[in-house]
Amino acid sequence: MGKRRRLPEEMGIFGVLVLVALVMSLLSSDFMTLGNIQILMLNGTVVAFLALGQTFVLLTGGIDLSVGSNIALTGMLAAIAMQFGAPWWLAGLVAVVVGLLVGLFNGAIIHFVKLPPFIVTFSTYGISAAIPQIVTGAKSVSVADPMFAFFGRGSLYGVPIPVIMLAIAAVIFIVILKQTPSGVHIYAVGGNADASRLAGVNIGRKILMVYAISGICAGIGGIITTSRLMVGYPTAGSGNEQFYSIASAVVGGVSLFGGVGTIVGALLGAILIATVSNGMNVIGVDSFWQPLVIGVIILLGVSLDAVRRQITIGEGVRRLFSTSAASLAPPVGADAPPVSDAPSRSEPDALPAPPSGTSGFTPSDSSNR
Repeated sequence: MGKRRRLPEEMGIFGVLVLVALVMSLLSSDFMTLGNIQILMLNGTVVAFLALGQTFVLLTGGIDLSVGSNIALTGMLAAIAMQFGAPWWLAGLVAVVVGLLVGLFNGAIIHFVKLPPFIVTFSTYGISAAIPQIVTGAKSVSVADPMFAFFGRGSLYGVPIPVIMLAIAAVIFIVILKQTPSGVHIYAVGGNADASRLAGVNIGRKILMVYAISGICAGIGGIITTSRLMVGYPTAGSGNEQFYSIASAVVGGVSLFGGVGTIVGALLGAILIATVSNGMNVIGVDSFWQPLVIGVIILLGVSLDAVRRQITIGEGVRRLFSTSAASLAPPVGADAPPVSDAPSRSEPDALPAPPSGTSGFTPSDSSNR
């Protein structure tokens, strides 16, 4: 019999996404319009980028609470760079590099100083949020180069540029996690760091790598946010972006305990969060209800993840005990005497064959003659 094909784990979150979209369509005819779908995609790209970076961090058992303020820091520095005459593409590069440096700083402190990721990234959140306000006196900075709008307002064949950037990033990250040794090591570190270290995995390098990726994603989020508004705000990203990025990854099946999750699941989770938020706006639900709904979604996602882990651990324990019992049990027929391959002594020995060339002649035959 052939092996049963298991459905992908992302099918569950995909089914929920389809159900939510159908419900929102029934509640409001404006939900499925082309204009609203474009708004949904544009509003969801920043959270989706943050969720992709958060996925890498969560897979190692960490968490990054600095991504929200990193949006403000990178976006403001890009706007300031253009104020000093930098071209639009160089300003975007500055934002990405600054996000990368923030991520490397987080990873270095977590690994070398051995501090919990929650404490380190929460501290970085405050630092990154304060720097733009200190530098600009809490004032916004206008974008000097109109070409910078390409990142947030441009489109290609009707598809917004941020969505294309997100798709490219998702493909790259899928390849990293599924087709490279680094991806395997990231899952291994989150599953069992001690065993990974004994197996020769460079834990420090992987920690630096995942937080660097998260910082880069936050930098891209800062570029998109500043590009859409064409203004660098020192308080950008201080809303629900950080909250939603964690929710997207967890709802998409990424475990808070590390070692479990996929990029596709996190991406679907981000789309689900964006769909819920957009749908509540379209049907006229007050905005202060949205954090409540997203909080319930996170609680359900984490609870289901905990139950799944308990079931997996329980199955492992049962298999362990069943294997141990089978190894200790005596084999079937162990009390029976061993069967020898030698012939029984009660049987007569076989007569030797006559020598060659005698044609069966014996002495008894000659006497008879």
